[in-house]
This record gives sequence, structure tokens and C-alpha cells, in this order.
Amino acid sequence: MLILANVRERRSAFLGAFVAVLVGVALITATLVVHDSARPRVQPRHAGTAALALPPQARDLDGSPEDRIPWSAAEAGPLLTALDRVPGVAAAVPDRAFYAQAIVDGEPVADDGALEAGHGWSGVRTAPYELVVGRAPRGEHEVVVDQALGVPVGGALTVNLAQGRTRFTVVGTVDGPGYYFSETFAARQQPGVRAVALIAEPGADTGALAAAARRALGGSGSLVVGDARAELQPAHVEHRRFLGTQLIGAMAVLALFTTVFVVASMLVLATGLRRRELGLLRTLGAAPGQIHRMILGEAAVVGLLGSLAGCAAGVAGAPLLRSILDRLDVIPPDMRLTVAAWPLLTACAIGVGVSTAGAWAAGRRAARVAPVEALFESPDAQRGMGRGRWIAGLGVLGTGVLLALGTAVASAENRISAALAATMALIVAAALLAPVLVGPLGRLLTAPFRRSGAAGPVLIRAEPTAHPGRAASLVAPVVAAVGFAVLLSGMVETMRVAYPAGEALKVAGQTIVTPDGTPGHTDEVVAAHPVGKAALPTRAFVLGGAEGDATVLDVLGSRDRRWSRPGEAVLGARVAGQLGLKQGQYVSVRFADGAVVGLRVGAVLPDDPARGDFVVARDLVRAHDPAALTDDIFVPGDAEATDSVPGTALHDAAAYALADYETDARLTDSLAALLIVIAVGYGVIAVANSMAMAAHGRRRDLAVMKSAGATDRQLLLLSAGETALIVTVGAALGLLVPLAPLAGMASGLAESTSSDVTLHLNAATLATAVAGTLLAAVTAGLAVTTRTLRRMVS
Repeated sequence: MLILANVRERRSAFLGAFVAVLVGVALITATLVVHDSARPRVQPRHAGTAALALPPQARDLDGSPEDRIPWSAAEAGPLLTALDRVPGVAAAVPDRAFYAQAIVDGEPVADDGALEAGHGWSGVRTAPYELVVGRAPRGEHEVVVDQALGVPVGGALTVNLAQGRTRFTVVGTVDGPGYYFSETFAARQQPGVRAVALIAEPGADTGALAAAARRALGGSGSLVVGDARAELQPAHVEHRRFLGTQLIGAMAVLALFTTVFVVASMLVLATGLRRRELGLLRTLGAAPGQIHRMILGEAAVVGLLGSLAGCAAGVAGAPLLRSILDRLDVIPPDMRLTVAAWPLLTACAIGVGVSTAGAWAAGRRAARVAPVEALFESPDAQRGMGRGRWIAGLGVLGTGVLLALGTAVASAENRISAALAATMALIVAAALLAPVLVGPLGRLLTAPFRRSGAAGPVLIRAEPTAHPGRAASLVAPVVAAVGFAVLLSGMVETMRVAYPAGEALKVAGQTIVTPDGTPGHTDEVVAAHPVGKAALPTRAFVLGGAEGDATVLDVLGSRDRRWSRPGEAVLGARVAGQLGLKQGQYVSVRFADGAVVGLRVGAVLPDDPARGDFVVARDLVRAHDPAALTDDIFVPGDAEATDSVPGTALHDAAAYALADYETDARLTDSLAALLIVIAVGYGVIAVANSMAMAAHGRRRDLAVMKSAGATDRQLLLLSAGETALIVTVGAALGLLVPLAPLAGMASGLAESTSSDVTLHLNAATLATAVAGTLLAAVTAGLAVTTRTLRRMVS
């Protein structure tokens, strides 16, 4: 009862923590709701299936389950026969999906799913799609297309395939997307079978069908039914989901860190302002454990109330987040928001847990004070630092420095997360060590005003010097807001200079042929450029290993004579070590058509992304993966490049580097902008609440100064000056904190891009972050001070 009474009577003191929890839980709830809604769903193309039979699964080099190993034609034949005989199965259909894209008026028709738009005619049954007009394809040059394409039956249509442009006669149209060819033609485009779709007879028992199908499969694969059929996802959908997951994950991590950091700072400040009240309870006989439990209980109640309100706000804000991600093309198309219970329960648990964790240290410190000592100003409050805080601060500082140094040697995909981790550690270190920093910084900043002889600067500088612990709690949210703003904007600016410069240096003097409206280059485009790098990628499976498992990895087919010797493979040192292979050894590789080829390791060379980690002859890849598309083609300066084939574009080194970076820069800029808004917006709210709490807690000081003759105007100016000093100190620390991680990042970029990369900051973002926090802090402090002065008069 005492806990609830305290929360009710001191609701203005707990308002800051309540708002901080509300905002943090709202952000976490919105991200979890969107993440849950973006889970893989059964694709429309498989809506008519009762089950899907899938081949065994391989593992990647890290041991995680990845691609399915396609059945060869010889393996798939008996399986199709056995599955077709299962009671209740109307048909067992090989599910083929390969590159097909219409060329209309000399341009490829825009289609995100073109990479998997080609199917055999039996594929219409898996949706199911209905034949609107015409008949099924029978000949090699016949095709059935989506009626929305607008090509009449009997008309000619040019379809781009991996081999190049091919003319077909449209013999029918269906009421769904895709290009449907004869089974013989589709089998040549994709010889390997990656899935078998089971079409059930009307009224068949799906459970009995699945059990019988599993027996028919034996150990040759696995069967998925119901929602598990969502395992088969188009590549473009998976790519969007991956990007969205990365962005949402970064938002959730930043929101969680900022919530923990801000709530802990606010509860420490709120508890410190209650020392006399807590001392009175100790004098009346309350045990230290009772005080500690009371503070934890109050924090839990505030956290629960803030979490409930935050969950409601997060559910309301989820459509806005979904709209933002949709505009960035980082969520699956046609994603529908669904609100499940687990995101709300998880976010609520986080809010309560953060509140109680934030109050733990403050409660222990308050509970240890003796009854009589608590009635006076605490020596610790004056000193601001205890032994435990020194140890924790220096320990976290050392960790942050090590992480900052690690940023320089981190890999490209881990460099951003390493910089974020280093900055988080250094922000925590700055908050822990702030009591010993605010005093000297405050004196330094106010030194130019001492010669004026006015009392204002003396009083302004006295507050952080006399109460460094309280000043440190006020500085903490400013450090977080400004620190993250500087880090994120600095990363974007530094990468904007580094990556294009490094990429342009690598391809200087070459003409680069890139896809324009297509997912890759066909053999027709490659034939038009007989000279230059034209890597043909495929996913292949290295057989063997300690447990006999298959390891999936990217294999590049090269026409460079150095790496394309028949029967040999060239490996990078890292991959060779992970696979346990050395030069001269033989390795069995299973390709997309299910065929197993023995290759000799011709060479193990230092890692080179431009060459590839596992390189074989281009003709070998094409022979076993007829549907594979070629990457960008790099034509030397002494050879001629052409864009005469539809779906291609030409770039020089500078234009290619900029275009290649802009593809990622759009997402990077958007991610940075979202994270900056979260960090600065949260920081502004936290700063405003902290300053309001501090101003409310100093009402006795205001009364003393007013009785000594200070006017209301002077007291308001004093409040604004103290607030501005605190924000300036926090902004200075916030600017310094991310410099080490950014410098490490610039050093790593300079080495990886072989170009001169220096640290770049965004002055506009820094100014906006500082101005926003300053305005919010001064406004909140003046509002509370004004109300306090009015109450004195009344």
C-alpha cells in the first residue's frame, strides 16, 4: 500500500521515468509487431498444395542450416512416382522456378520476381491458377502467360532467359503471374528438383496424406505442411525481409539501450532528490531492505504503467513504421500487420525489467545511508563518485576503448555494429565518470564570464561543482542523444566518401556493364563482351567433412584463364581452411542440377573479394546451372563495351562506384535518419523530464535566494544558465565519445578500400541535436521554475 501511495502522491516526480518507459516500450512494441508480421508466409504460388516435399538441407561455413540440396533428375524420378501413388494425392508436381522476363518494345518488363518467374506447365496447379483462354504449352517455343501482360493468344512474345532473348508463341493466358513452359523445356532450364508439390484429391485427409508421403520419402528428404510451406520464399522477398530485419533490429537495440540508460539516470536522480524522505523512514524504523524493496516496487509500478501505455502507443504506431519501411522497400510486398500476444508481453516485460534494474543501484545506495546522516546533505552527493562507480566507470571505459580499436580491424559487414557497440560502452563510461568531469568542464566554460563581476556566472558554475552527482544525472541523456547523433551521421558521411573512392580505384580505366531492369546478365550479354571479367555465380555444395555433411557456398564461374582450368578449383585461404582443403587435394562438389563433380584444388590464394572464394571454370557452372545469371561485366579500357542488348547499362569507374554505393546509401541514410530521430527524440524527452525534476527538487534553494532579494527574472535567468551549462557539458562529452569509434572506422575503411579516408562529421546534424536538447531542457526548466515561483507568491 505504501508503494502505491508513494507513486500516487509523487506522480510528478515519477513522470519522467513513466514517459521514458512509455516511449521505449512503444518503439520496441512497434518493431516487434512489424517483425512478427513480416514472418515468412505461404506464397500464393503454393496455396493449392497440401504439402511440399523438400530435399535434405546443407549447412553454411558457420554451421547454420541453409539451402536445400536439389535432387538430380535420376533421384527425382523414383520419388515423383512414389509420391504420386500416395493415397489422397492427385498429383506430385516438380516445383521448378527459373529466370524468365518479358521484353516488350525493346525493354524488359519490370518484375521483382523475374528471377523465379519461369515454371513448367504443371506449376499452375500449385497455386492454383485457372486457364482463362487458350491451351497448355506443348512445343519448345510455346508459353502461357499472365493475362495482365496483355499479350493475346496467338501473339509473339520475346522472353529473356538465362541464354538470352527467345521468341515464343503465346498459346494461353492464366489469372496469375509467371511464364509457363512445357515440362520438357522447364526441365532443361532447371534440371535439379528443389521441391515436389503434392496436390490433394478433393476431400482427402491431409494428415493421413502427409504421414504416407513421409514414409514414401524415407530418408531422401522431408515433408512440410500448413504454415511450414512458407519455407520456400522468392529471392526478392527474402532479400527485403533480410534488409527489414537488419533495420528493425538496429532500431530495437538502440531503443532498448536508450531506455535502459535514460530510465536508470532518471531513477537515480529521483531517488537522490528523496534523501530526506527516505531518511525519515529510516528514523521511524524502516530497515535498509524495506527501503530497497519499496524503491524497487515503485519502479516496478511505474514501469508497468508505462509499459501498458507504451504497448498501446506501439500498436497504434506500427502502421506508421510499416509505411516507412514499405517506402524503403525493406518489407515483403503485401505484408499485413497482425498483432500477436508475444510482442506485447515481451515489450511489457522489458519495460518492467528496465525500470526495476534502473532502480536497483539507486535503491541500494539510498538504503545504506544511516537514519541521521540521511537527513542532511550526503557527502557522497557532494563528492559524486564512490569506489564502485570508479571501478565500473574505468572498466567500461577500457572496454569501450578496446571496442573502438576493434572497429578498425572489423570486417565490412561488422564495422557498423562494432562502432555502435563501442559508442554504447563509451556513453555508459561517460555517464559513470561524469561527476568528476562536469565540475572542471563547467569551470572551463564559465571562466570567460568571471571577469564581469556579476554573481550569475558564479552561481551557475557552483551547481555542477557543489552537486556533481545530480549534475551527472542531468548530463547523461544529453551525452546519449548527441553521441548517437554524431556517430550515426559521421558514419554516413565517412562511408559516403570512402566507398565510392575505393570502388572507383579498383575498377579505374574499365567500362562496367550493369543490369538495367533485369536481375543479372544473360549469356547473350556476355557474348557481346568477349573480353573482361564476367563472373557466373551459383550455389553449390561441397561434400564430405568430419560428419559427412554438405556445405553450401557461393561458387563463381570465371573465364579468366588464371582461374578457369578444367577440372580444377581455386580457393581463398579462409574458405580452404574452413573446409580443411589444401592445394592438390580433391573435393566433390554437387551442383544445382544434382550432379556431383570431382575437382582438384589447383591453388589456395590469399582472400580476394574481386576473385572469389571458390572459383571454377565458367563453362562448368553453365553446364550444371542453366538458369544462372552473370554478375556485372568489367570490360578493359582497350576493349569495346555495348548496351545494345536490352536490360544493360554502361558506366565508367566513377559513375559505377557512385551508382553502386547509392544502392546501399539510400538504405544506410534512411537507417541512420531513423536511428538519429529515435536517439535525439528520446534524448530530448529525457532531458526535458530530467530538468523539470531537478528544478522541482530545488524549490527550497529558490526560496532561499528569493528571500535574499533575488527577483523572479534573475532566478529564471539563473535556471536557464544552469540548464544551458549542463547541456553544453553533455554536448561536449557527446561529441568526444564517438570520435574514437569513428576514427577506427575511418582507418578500417582506408585499409579495405586502399584510399585515403579521413573522419567526416555532419555539422548540421550535430547542431540540430544540440539545439533540440538545449531548447527542450531550458523550456522544461523555466516552466517548472515559473510554476514554483508563482506558488511562493500565492
